[in-house]
Amino acid sequence: MSGHSKWSNIQGRKNAQDTKRGQIFQKISREIYMAVKSGGPDPSTNPQLRMMMDKAKSANMPNDNVKRAIAKGSQSGEGENYEEITYEGYGPNGIAVLVHTLTDNRNRTGTNVRVAFNKNGGSLGETGSVSYMFDRKGYLAIERRDLAVDEDTMLMNVLEAGGEDMETSDEVFEIYTEPSDFISVRDALEASGYKLAQAEITMVPQTTNELPADKRALFQTMLDKLEEDDDVSEVFHNAEM
Repeated sequence: MSGHSKWSNIQGRKNAQDTKRGQIFQKISREIYMAVKSGGPDPSTNPQLRMMMDKAKSANMPNDNVKRAIAKGSQSGEGENYEEITYEGYGPNGIAVLVHTLTDNRNRTGTNVRVAFNKNGGSLGETGSVSYMFDRKGYLAIERRDLAVDEDTMLMNVLEAGGEDMETSDEVFEIYTEPSDFISVRDALEASGYKLAQAEITMVPQTTNELPADKRALFQTMLDKLEEDDDVSEVFHNAEM
């Protein structure tokens, strides 16, 4: 993870999504619904639901929306049928891109994803074409604002909690874990009094690929088109913007 910071990408994404909150809430509601269907409505015994509820909180999603999604997922019967599909491909300048989707119509989703790639200097690849360039990791961010802890102390606390690695900037401590350790590390840090600005299971690129200035607008358009799609849950890439 050395040299790679998710924080700037997260902040940029949040700023861009401020005007799309309704759509974001709809996507998270769908993820909560699926988590309840697969693991039940109790977040203490359903880690996936707990993570989705944390995601909702991070997005400032109203509690009423969360409760409705949990209630809907708790209803008996088959209900809505979604499947998770990951698309892999390349953006401009060979940027590796992973697109995670949750869809009830794979033909619609596949077409929309392909168009977003093809119209913006990219192309879809085969399964496995770029996923090997990413590692699945737990990611936690703690903003340093008003935090009276130096880097050495924070690192010691992270390691004691079971964290794997930490990167530091002027704004934030970025903590990485193995996916299996994510929940225990998150809970340990919260129990120590740290407020988490971000907590998620994510895909971290092993290396980054510099994106030339003249390709950035085109690539950003690709990302925007993908993230605007109701079926797209998350987009990961290895671009050095």
